[in-house]
Amino acid sequence: MDTVLKQHPVMASQPDVDENLTGAQAVVRVLKEQGVEVVYGIPGGAVLPLYDALHGVTDFTHVLVRHEQAAALAADGYARITGKPGVCIATSGPGATNLVTGLANAYMDSIPVVAITGNVPRSVMGTDAFQETDCFGVTLPVTKHNYVVMDPMDLPYILREAFALAVAGRPGPVLVDIPRDVLQSIVPAEAWQRRPRVEVKLQEPDLDLIAEAARQIAQAARPVLYAGGGVITANAHEALVALAEAANLPTTTTLMALGAMPGDHPLFMGMPGMHGTYTANQALTQTDCLIAVGARFDDRVTGRVADFAPNATVIHIDADASEHGKVKETLIPIVADARLGLEALVKAMAEVTVVPHDEWLDQIKAWQAEHPYRYDKDSEQILPQMVIEELEKATKGDAVVVTGVGQHQMWAAMFYKYKRPRQLLTSGGLGTMGYCMPAGIGAQMANPDSQVICIDGDASFQMNVQELIVVAEQNLPLKMFILNNKAHGMVRQWQTLFYGGRISASVFDGQPDFVKLSEAYGVRGMRVTKPEELPGAIQEALAHPGPIVVDIIVKQSENVLPIVPPGAALKEMITGS
Repeated sequence: MDTVLKQHPVMASQPDVDENLTGAQAVVRVLKEQGVEVVYGIPGGAVLPLYDALHGVTDFTHVLVRHEQAAALAADGYARITGKPGVCIATSGPGATNLVTGLANAYMDSIPVVAITGNVPRSVMGTDAFQETDCFGVTLPVTKHNYVVMDPMDLPYILREAFALAVAGRPGPVLVDIPRDVLQSIVPAEAWQRRPRVEVKLQEPDLDLIAEAARQIAQAARPVLYAGGGVITANAHEALVALAEAANLPTTTTLMALGAMPGDHPLFMGMPGMHGTYTANQALTQTDCLIAVGARFDDRVTGRVADFAPNATVIHIDADASEHGKVKETLIPIVADARLGLEALVKAMAEVTVVPHDEWLDQIKAWQAEHPYRYDKDSEQILPQMVIEELEKATKGDAVVVTGVGQHQMWAAMFYKYKRPRQLLTSGGLGTMGYCMPAGIGAQMANPDSQVICIDGDASFQMNVQELIVVAEQNLPLKMFILNNKAHGMVRQWQTLFYGGRISASVFDGQPDFVKLSEAYGVRGMRVTKPEELPGAIQEALAHPGPIVVDIIVKQSENVLPIVPPGAALKEMITGS
């Protein structure tokens, strides 16, 4: 198995077991051994032996969610905060299939999650038994690896290996499917002597390639540093800033990498792509040397690929070799851990003479001055951008921000200046509506002393609204702000801009009273309808000791601008100014 463990390796202490345990007891033992703090799940027939073994366990917390998708998304949120695998449990059939969206979300964003599912007994597998699903086949495309445990002897090492694989190399979700009779079978003591087949080390860069990259950067007239989520995964943010400062590199970070460079850093150009800054998009179009780190050249970043950095020498540092040249031809592909690659490049830059590129830096500053993000600050209606700026002001820019998916997600990316990595949690690759509240639960439980705020849309909020009861039961101090425009806002925006204004199934009058709904779940609710009410309401919500939902009525017709039309080049962005 050709994998390399990046960080948070499988626990070094793997004590042998000198007693026979059931499969269910073995699962609990491995969870303890791996230092698991919280597990999200829902019981069902196929996992009843496991839940029986969980009875009375105090080494970690089990949180009963109300939908299995929320279990996977909460595990995802926990993992994004800690860098450690989040854990979720579901039963067979519909329980397992309900995990799929959450697993796909983690897979797209390279988030370590270990999912444990039950299945029907081995004797009836393949007979269409009650609640039987080929969980292995269903989840194969959306997991980094998955297992079906057919022999109780394999259970301990498979579980240990699942935790190691989840964080190895490029992280991702790993699923372990366990038939019910395996959970009930005896796992003999000798089964614990088998060890995971994972090499525990970081991927070192090729120093010859690093030296060539340094020479290319040093002679560039218009260099750009482009960082993706892999920089945060690898804890490479300090090395990223060090490289930017060593070579005076204008830097852009994707949605998944916001916070890798402080939002107020003088070399930071903002986010690139469809809703990126004018500055970042122009710089990516005109650069002659593009240094990409931990990025996958997503279509929302590149726009029309032929016009993305068309004249640039591309240097790409990524732990996943399959990303090199996948979208954009790469002159210098460096397969390496992002932190180690960046640190090596910083050292190499000290050995070369960097050609000054003052004209390029002056051009960057001019674009930033001429084309900032803007909106109508004199609006008589609440605009979503106002809400984000007020939230940043009230939290002093220090909150952990979790979003759903849609217009509010982009405004949260554009108007909140993130200071540090793992400060923004959002569904980047899959774009999972309903992500916000479950991920917020995971984030708050991972770091109970942090101020965690959820910024959601009214449509996205309703997709996992049932998890309000979990917020109430756990008494999590989540502050949930709904930007309520009575619409699937991004869909309405696209229909307005690109479908001749034909609004089809994206605007609705029918929605619940979110204040009453929240109170029905035992969570305080409040509503804001006027701009002048906004600052006070946000302060009141943040001061509330428990969870709260704030329903903020915003202008329905407001669009996220700028925007690069789908299929267009970055230079063809619509600024709205």
